Amino acid sequence: MTTLSVTTWSLEQTAPTDLRPAAVPEGDVRVVRSEVPSPEFSRFLYASVGGDIRWTDRLGWTYARWQEHLERPGVETWVAYDRGTPAGYVELEAQDEGVVEILYFGLLPAFRGRRIGGHLLSYGVARAWDLADRWPGVKPTTRVWLHTCSKDGEHAMDNYLRRGFRLFDTKVEDEPEVATPGPWPGAYSA
Repeated sequence: MTTLSVTTWSLEQTAPTDLRPAAVPEGDVRVVRSEVPSPEFSRFLYASVGGDIRWTDRLGWTYARWQEHLERPGVETWVAYDRGTPAGYVELEAQDEGVVEILYFGLLPAFRGRRIGGHLLSYGVARAWDLADRWPGVKPTTRVWLHTCSKDGEHAMDNYLRRGFRLFDTKVEDEPEVATPGPWPGAYSA
């Protein structure tokens, strides 16, 4: 089996004032919380955004596993729409002691390079900072963190840094190389 050397960077913000919002893109771009847990919709977003950059860890999840994850207190999915069409998403997860992780963030390939990503990330980070306002029993946010890796889009790291995230850890590991799955087999060429 062929392996791929993957660098993973972990980044954080430790105060709401760390966020440096991007400009709102022109046109009819809206960000809306997906409030009804929907395994079908969440899997669509995951596979469509990550299919060309080898997001594979959730592809084998059952419907029940998706449902269980989405129904956990403090898990939120915020979706960017461009003229009514899903363009990308950010998934948040409340963790212990006021920590919120941005589990997934990205755009469908057709919407990349249109200034939607910076706006969506800004919006998602702001929602991470005020997440406890929507979830009774969840501690107020004291830290927002995420990780990105060398398999992610070429502008991912720059977007995170421009939004005010700071690097706190770097790891390099060999991973099995997998074919680019696409949102369905054959959707993207590797």
